[in-house]
Amino acid sequence: MNLNELTIKQAREGLDNGDFSSVDLTKACLKRITERNKDINAFITVTDKLALAEAKEADKKIKKGEISPLTGIPFSVKDAINAEDIRATGGGKILDNYIPSFESTVISNLRDAGAVLLGKTNCDAFGHGASNENSMYGPVKNPHDLERVAGGSSGGSAASVADHMCLFSIGEDTGGSVRQPASLCGVTGLRPSYGRNSRYGSMPMASSLDTVGPFAKTVEDVALLMEIMAGQDDRDATTVSDEVPIYSEEIKKSVKGMKVGVPKEYFELEGMEDETKEIVMKQIENLKSLGIELVDVSLPYTKYAIPVYYVVVPSEDSSNMGRLDGIRYGVQAEGKDLYDLYAKSRAQGFPEEVKRRIMIGTYALSAGYYDAYYKKAQRVRTLIIQDFEKVFESVDLLVTPTSPYPAFKIGEKKDDVLAMYLADVCTTPASIAGIPGLSIPVGNTKSGLPVGMQIMGPRLGESKVLQLGHNILISR
Repeated sequence: MNLNELTIKQAREGLDNGDFSSVDLTKACLKRITERNKDINAFITVTDKLALAEAKEADKKIKKGEISPLTGIPFSVKDAINAEDIRATGGGKILDNYIPSFESTVISNLRDAGAVLLGKTNCDAFGHGASNENSMYGPVKNPHDLERVAGGSSGGSAASVADHMCLFSIGEDTGGSVRQPASLCGVTGLRPSYGRNSRYGSMPMASSLDTVGPFAKTVEDVALLMEIMAGQDDRDATTVSDEVPIYSEEIKKSVKGMKVGVPKEYFELEGMEDETKEIVMKQIENLKSLGIELVDVSLPYTKYAIPVYYVVVPSEDSSNMGRLDGIRYGVQAEGKDLYDLYAKSRAQGFPEEVKRRIMIGTYALSAGYYDAYYKKAQRVRTLIIQDFEKVFESVDLLVTPTSPYPAFKIGEKKDDVLAMYLADVCTTPASIAGIPGLSIPVGNTKSGLPVGMQIMGPRLGESKVLQLGHNILISR
């Protein structure tokens, strides 16, 4: 096995035993990026010199015995999450020259723990998309089939892990942007509960839904990452003060006797492909061999999740995107007056999907329509939250498909806006409710495309979610 193909756990053992150095591990990842990024387009910016310098420092610490679980482990970061003094475009040309002077709390936590930053990964511009075709730096291609999408918006992060360009990656999930590309690329990805991880330093899309979560090759690695990423942050008032569990120990517990709900609505969704459904249902039936009790449950407000999402998100988008005007930072177009400068900077710097959502959101928040759209959407959002709260009174967790279909071909859905919005139909309900969701790979289609299963739990219930995911993967 090549060094870049190792899991975090395997790499940690090798580094600690002196089998190889962090520089060796980092060079293996950089070599893979050089070989493959021209085809996959997973990275926008590669920080090779910085990575090698950080790897050398990590090796010094290892020799001194100053070791944390991530010392010397190479990783990548979605380009919508800031790392100090490293270019951050967010996938949009309006920030093509933007270099932040501050860093995301989550990224600081990881780098302080000794992780080695390889670079920033491609994404749908500012999180707007489910296929990574809305990046102004070109689409990310799926490592399993270069004619297909990697998923979005964190497609570059998912592809970088799936293609062994790094050992883990950090993405951002608003409506499914970690889980859906994890499913399409055949890796593990977690959307944590809203408030579990700090959002400070992330480019905001929809502030009441945005979360920062990890991609890795195993649930065990995700659990380890969450121990370092999670926690209260004084710079993000939405973070919770609850103690961060030792997830890497929690996942080792038996799942025997656990009650797992199977919500019928997720298997009757529009566009659900039969082969995907069959693969997920087969895995669900296999849960019985782990001593799990399966319970048929209903979440009747699931059908309203997409309409709610596409009112709430564009509304918050239209507010958050207001800061990108070509004046304060980013690329500034030439204009004959201030209005012309604003208009041209945004016209040239935003892709069509970003403009579409800004327009929809501005309309939904306008004086004559606020009550009819945004306020009503928030009321239905409360009903969706109550749906989940009620069902978690009778079951520990829920299992569903992550995506209604495997990776589709590049360009296949790009011109059908509604079809593209439905790509997140399985993941948006958890986002709206603020609960954790984990996608794990559970099989492949006859054509070899990965299929993911989603595990959802009550708010701050990451321990049980990861516990079930880990037990499933080690039993397969």
